[in-house]
Amino acid sequence: MNNISEAFIPELRKIEKDFHQALIKLIAIPSVINEIERYTPFGKNIDLALRKTLEICEELGFRTFYDPKGYYGYAEIGAGEELIGVLGHLDVVPAGSQEEWVTPPFEATIKDGKMYGRGTQDDKGPTLAALFATKALMNLGVTFNKRVRFIFGTDEETLWRCMNRYCELEEIPSMGFAPDSVFPLVYAEKGLLQLHLEGKNETKLRLQAGNAFNAVPDTATYTGEKQAELTDALDELGFSYEAAEDKVVVLGKAVHAQVAEKGINAINRLLIGLKQIGYSSKTIEFVNELVMEDPYAVKIFGDCEDEASGKLKFNVGKIELNGEVERLSIDIRIPVTADKQVIVETLTQIAKEYGLDYKEFDYLKSIYVPKDHILIQTLMKVYQEVTGDFVSEPISSGGATYARAMDNFVAFGAIFPQQTKTEHQPNEHIELAEMFKAMHIYAKAIYHLSR
Repeated sequence: MNNISEAFIPELRKIEKDFHQALIKLIAIPSVINEIERYTPFGKNIDLALRKTLEICEELGFRTFYDPKGYYGYAEIGAGEELIGVLGHLDVVPAGSQEEWVTPPFEATIKDGKMYGRGTQDDKGPTLAALFATKALMNLGVTFNKRVRFIFGTDEETLWRCMNRYCELEEIPSMGFAPDSVFPLVYAEKGLLQLHLEGKNETKLRLQAGNAFNAVPDTATYTGEKQAELTDALDELGFSYEAAEDKVVVLGKAVHAQVAEKGINAINRLLIGLKQIGYSSKTIEFVNELVMEDPYAVKIFGDCEDEASGKLKFNVGKIELNGEVERLSIDIRIPVTADKQVIVETLTQIAKEYGLDYKEFDYLKSIYVPKDHILIQTLMKVYQEVTGDFVSEPISSGGATYARAMDNFVAFGAIFPQQTKTEHQPNEHIELAEMFKAMHIYAKAIYHLSR
């Protein structure tokens, strides 16, 4: 192993520019979901990204497979009965406002040691880094005693239908990793439950705020009566807002729902203000009596937490009161040892007391791979050898990666501790030197896992 290990860095240097060029080609494909387009499940551009990735894999010497319906593809190398997996996704979130980007989002630009572009960090860059790390092993003549399969998903940013189809039809690896998070690795991911609480709107109130289950809303706009009274109440409460001639915009702080405690929920604050000035409705009473600004919803679930993954997180991501219904759209991150059914039954019963019905939208089960598992031990050893970092520990997360799609998988890189996360943001980028280090880690990891 020592001779092979010493050759990793020189070999990776030889193909580093090839990795950059391949990534530039993938970034140029704006693989944002578009289900309106015919013949492909998630749109022409996502299919183009999948086909281009498989073309790159074939050029590198991998055996490839394209799902006839276009949900997924994979590339494989090696021999043997056991299968090791690497799970990456090729779809990306929209670029958002072009004005906020310093470079064109779908034109990869290398500047000051960084590559900018949508998908560089999430997840085209890390996926290709692991792929080219494996190519370096191939160039060094490494014999793969197990098969190594790169599985490419196309629907990670929405509903994971790609992974659902793969798991229904294909061989499941015995273990592996998803290069779509942080180092050193994520051994526990909370269960992700998204749901609506809704009931008949028996008031004259009309509200609509929030954009996503999994985002703490940073604004909530009110256009009804008693706006002056509302601003007085908001002042008394100490809540920030902006007032115009015909509306009041309550201000919060947007963060991902997995860290809801770091944000300020503008919807909750608006409902608290409306209650102060005498308004009442099913959702107003529910939030005021049970939630307020508590991101852990202790009045509903008690102190729900565990040592492995921490506290339950509760986020009201959207609200709608129209002529027929009032609806809260809620994101809950469930500790890995908690019983999802108990959570559902508790919330269903309490919501009924307010005239609200529980309607499940989506659920992703939690993952928990004990720290003494051979996968954790192997990946941590590799990370420590390459980085010299013996301080960082395996972490738990409220986020959701493909690691939950299969048993004995964890999220592994490619963002290092203290490194800036730019996924889903304007000016998304990777630091090329850090990504090269990640390639070195992935080369060693795949070498060991395939022995």
